[in-house]
Amino acid sequence: MSHPALAPVVVLKFGGSLLHSPAEIPAVVSEIYRHVRHGQKVVAVVSAFAGETDRLLAEARFLGAPHENDLAPAYVSLGEVRSAALTAVACDRAGLSVVALTVRELGIVAAGPSHSAHPVALNDGRLREALAAHEVVVVPGFGAVDASGRVSLLGRGGSDLTAVYLAAELGLDRVRLLKDVDGLYDHDPADGSRPVLRFSKASWDDAIEMGGVLVQPNAVETARARGVEIEVAALGRAAETVIGDRGEAPVPVTKRRKLTVAVAGFGVVGGGVIARLLANPDVDVVGVLVRDVNKPRDVAVDPALLTQDADALLALKPHLLVEALSDGSAGHALILKALSSGVDVVSANKQAISLDVAALHQQARDHDARLLYSAAVGGGSPMIETLRRARAAGPVAGFEAVLNGTVNFMLDRLSQGDGFDAALDAAKRAGFAEEDSSSDLEGLDAAAKVRLLAFEAFGAAPEAEAIARDVLGPDLVPAGPVRQISVCRRDGEALSARVGLDADPSDALFLDLNGERNALKVYGEDGRVWRCRGRGAGRWPTTESVLADVGDILRLRI
Repeated sequence: MSHPALAPVVVLKFGGSLLHSPAEIPAVVSEIYRHVRHGQKVVAVVSAFAGETDRLLAEARFLGAPHENDLAPAYVSLGEVRSAALTAVACDRAGLSVVALTVRELGIVAAGPSHSAHPVALNDGRLREALAAHEVVVVPGFGAVDASGRVSLLGRGGSDLTAVYLAAELGLDRVRLLKDVDGLYDHDPADGSRPVLRFSKASWDDAIEMGGVLVQPNAVETARARGVEIEVAALGRAAETVIGDRGEAPVPVTKRRKLTVAVAGFGVVGGGVIARLLANPDVDVVGVLVRDVNKPRDVAVDPALLTQDADALLALKPHLLVEALSDGSAGHALILKALSSGVDVVSANKQAISLDVAALHQQARDHDARLLYSAAVGGGSPMIETLRRARAAGPVAGFEAVLNGTVNFMLDRLSQGDGFDAALDAAKRAGFAEEDSSSDLEGLDAAAKVRLLAFEAFGAAPEAEAIARDVLGPDLVPAGPVRQISVCRRDGEALSARVGLDADPSDALFLDLNGERNALKVYGEDGRVWRCRGRGAGRWPTTESVLADVGDILRLRI
């Protein structure tokens, strides 16, 4: 992300109405990743899974003393501890730098009854340290500690209060509460007996009167007292209600349209994307382009959706094409054809996009379509967004990066004493290397990514044949850490670029990269530096990047 001292912070709260089980956590991670890739650090406040608090409370009451039970909150709060820990695990799988804090580490001090206390102080040193070191800090809601150090609870709906209080203590003017509805309504939107009206802006009194159990009243009152506006929103939706000093009359709700999506490719990335899209109620997958309709796959899909005909796929007239083919030329041709039909495109295919990225953007402009390709570079590391922020701040002088997760994984293994064949086999078994890994080993994959990043940095890309490349082969026996470093700099009106094997990477950003991780360092002409890092290969990091692009398009359409 941008320099840690400059990175803004957002507090997101994920309620039990969203978290029915661990199966919903990937959608939570997508919301977190959406904010991280746009340069924000995230404090994610997590509720227990639906029904778990009641179960734990019943067990504590059954075994505890009926007249006083001040030890029960420590047990009941374990529901949030579990969901927070699993959220952190899933964030790490997606390539985010994350840490989970316990209630005591978080340090919210509360006063009052042990089951309905109110926060009075924050020992915020640990939270600020965690934010300085990580992109995401996951904390359990609902719990706090009293003056004696025992765990207290913040009342029913207390995770709302946790989020509001943390936002206030961090000096933020807004907090985002993610619910199973996209705002505050004049009555339950599930009630079909009469049309529902939705608030775009609601006053504090509106929220208390109309919100019911949607937002905890204590959280609303705390927000009012501390001057923190509350956003009530749903995952993947553009609509929201902002609760603050002034409200507006609610208005009728326009029925949401599903986003129809065609997917090209059913490999490692395509399969991950399809699995997530099929679980999204706002998306309708209408077709999937494959080479072999009979090939066994690890994601269950209706065979009627599969086709081997690219023209037949586009004839379905989807709103969006997600292109995740392994062939650059075929992918480029399909993207051009989709854009010429006014179909939005999200691509993870760096070879397809880098063939002529300027022409693809022109095609998109000519036909009022959108072209997004964050996943084509860096996997789950938001390199394109980082470069765009750097360029928006001023002219870019150059960049250097580790861009190939397969090669970095192999170099890590080689430095640990593995032979070349063993390192390559491990990369294949881990799902990072293709069966034909020549593009990775010869630097072609990294060179294609250099061209895409150069286009973002300078508005032009060096010719592919002008990028010098070192080849990773069996003859490399490293005495210490080696990194494949890709560099591109502006030299007057020209661009110089290379993909080289650096046997002495002095920059800690690259030296400390392990496994399949990637990293980027962007130099502004004014001396400023932007950085990002993350998992650069594998199904889930790349899937998150694709889904973030899909989410951007989805929010524009519904």
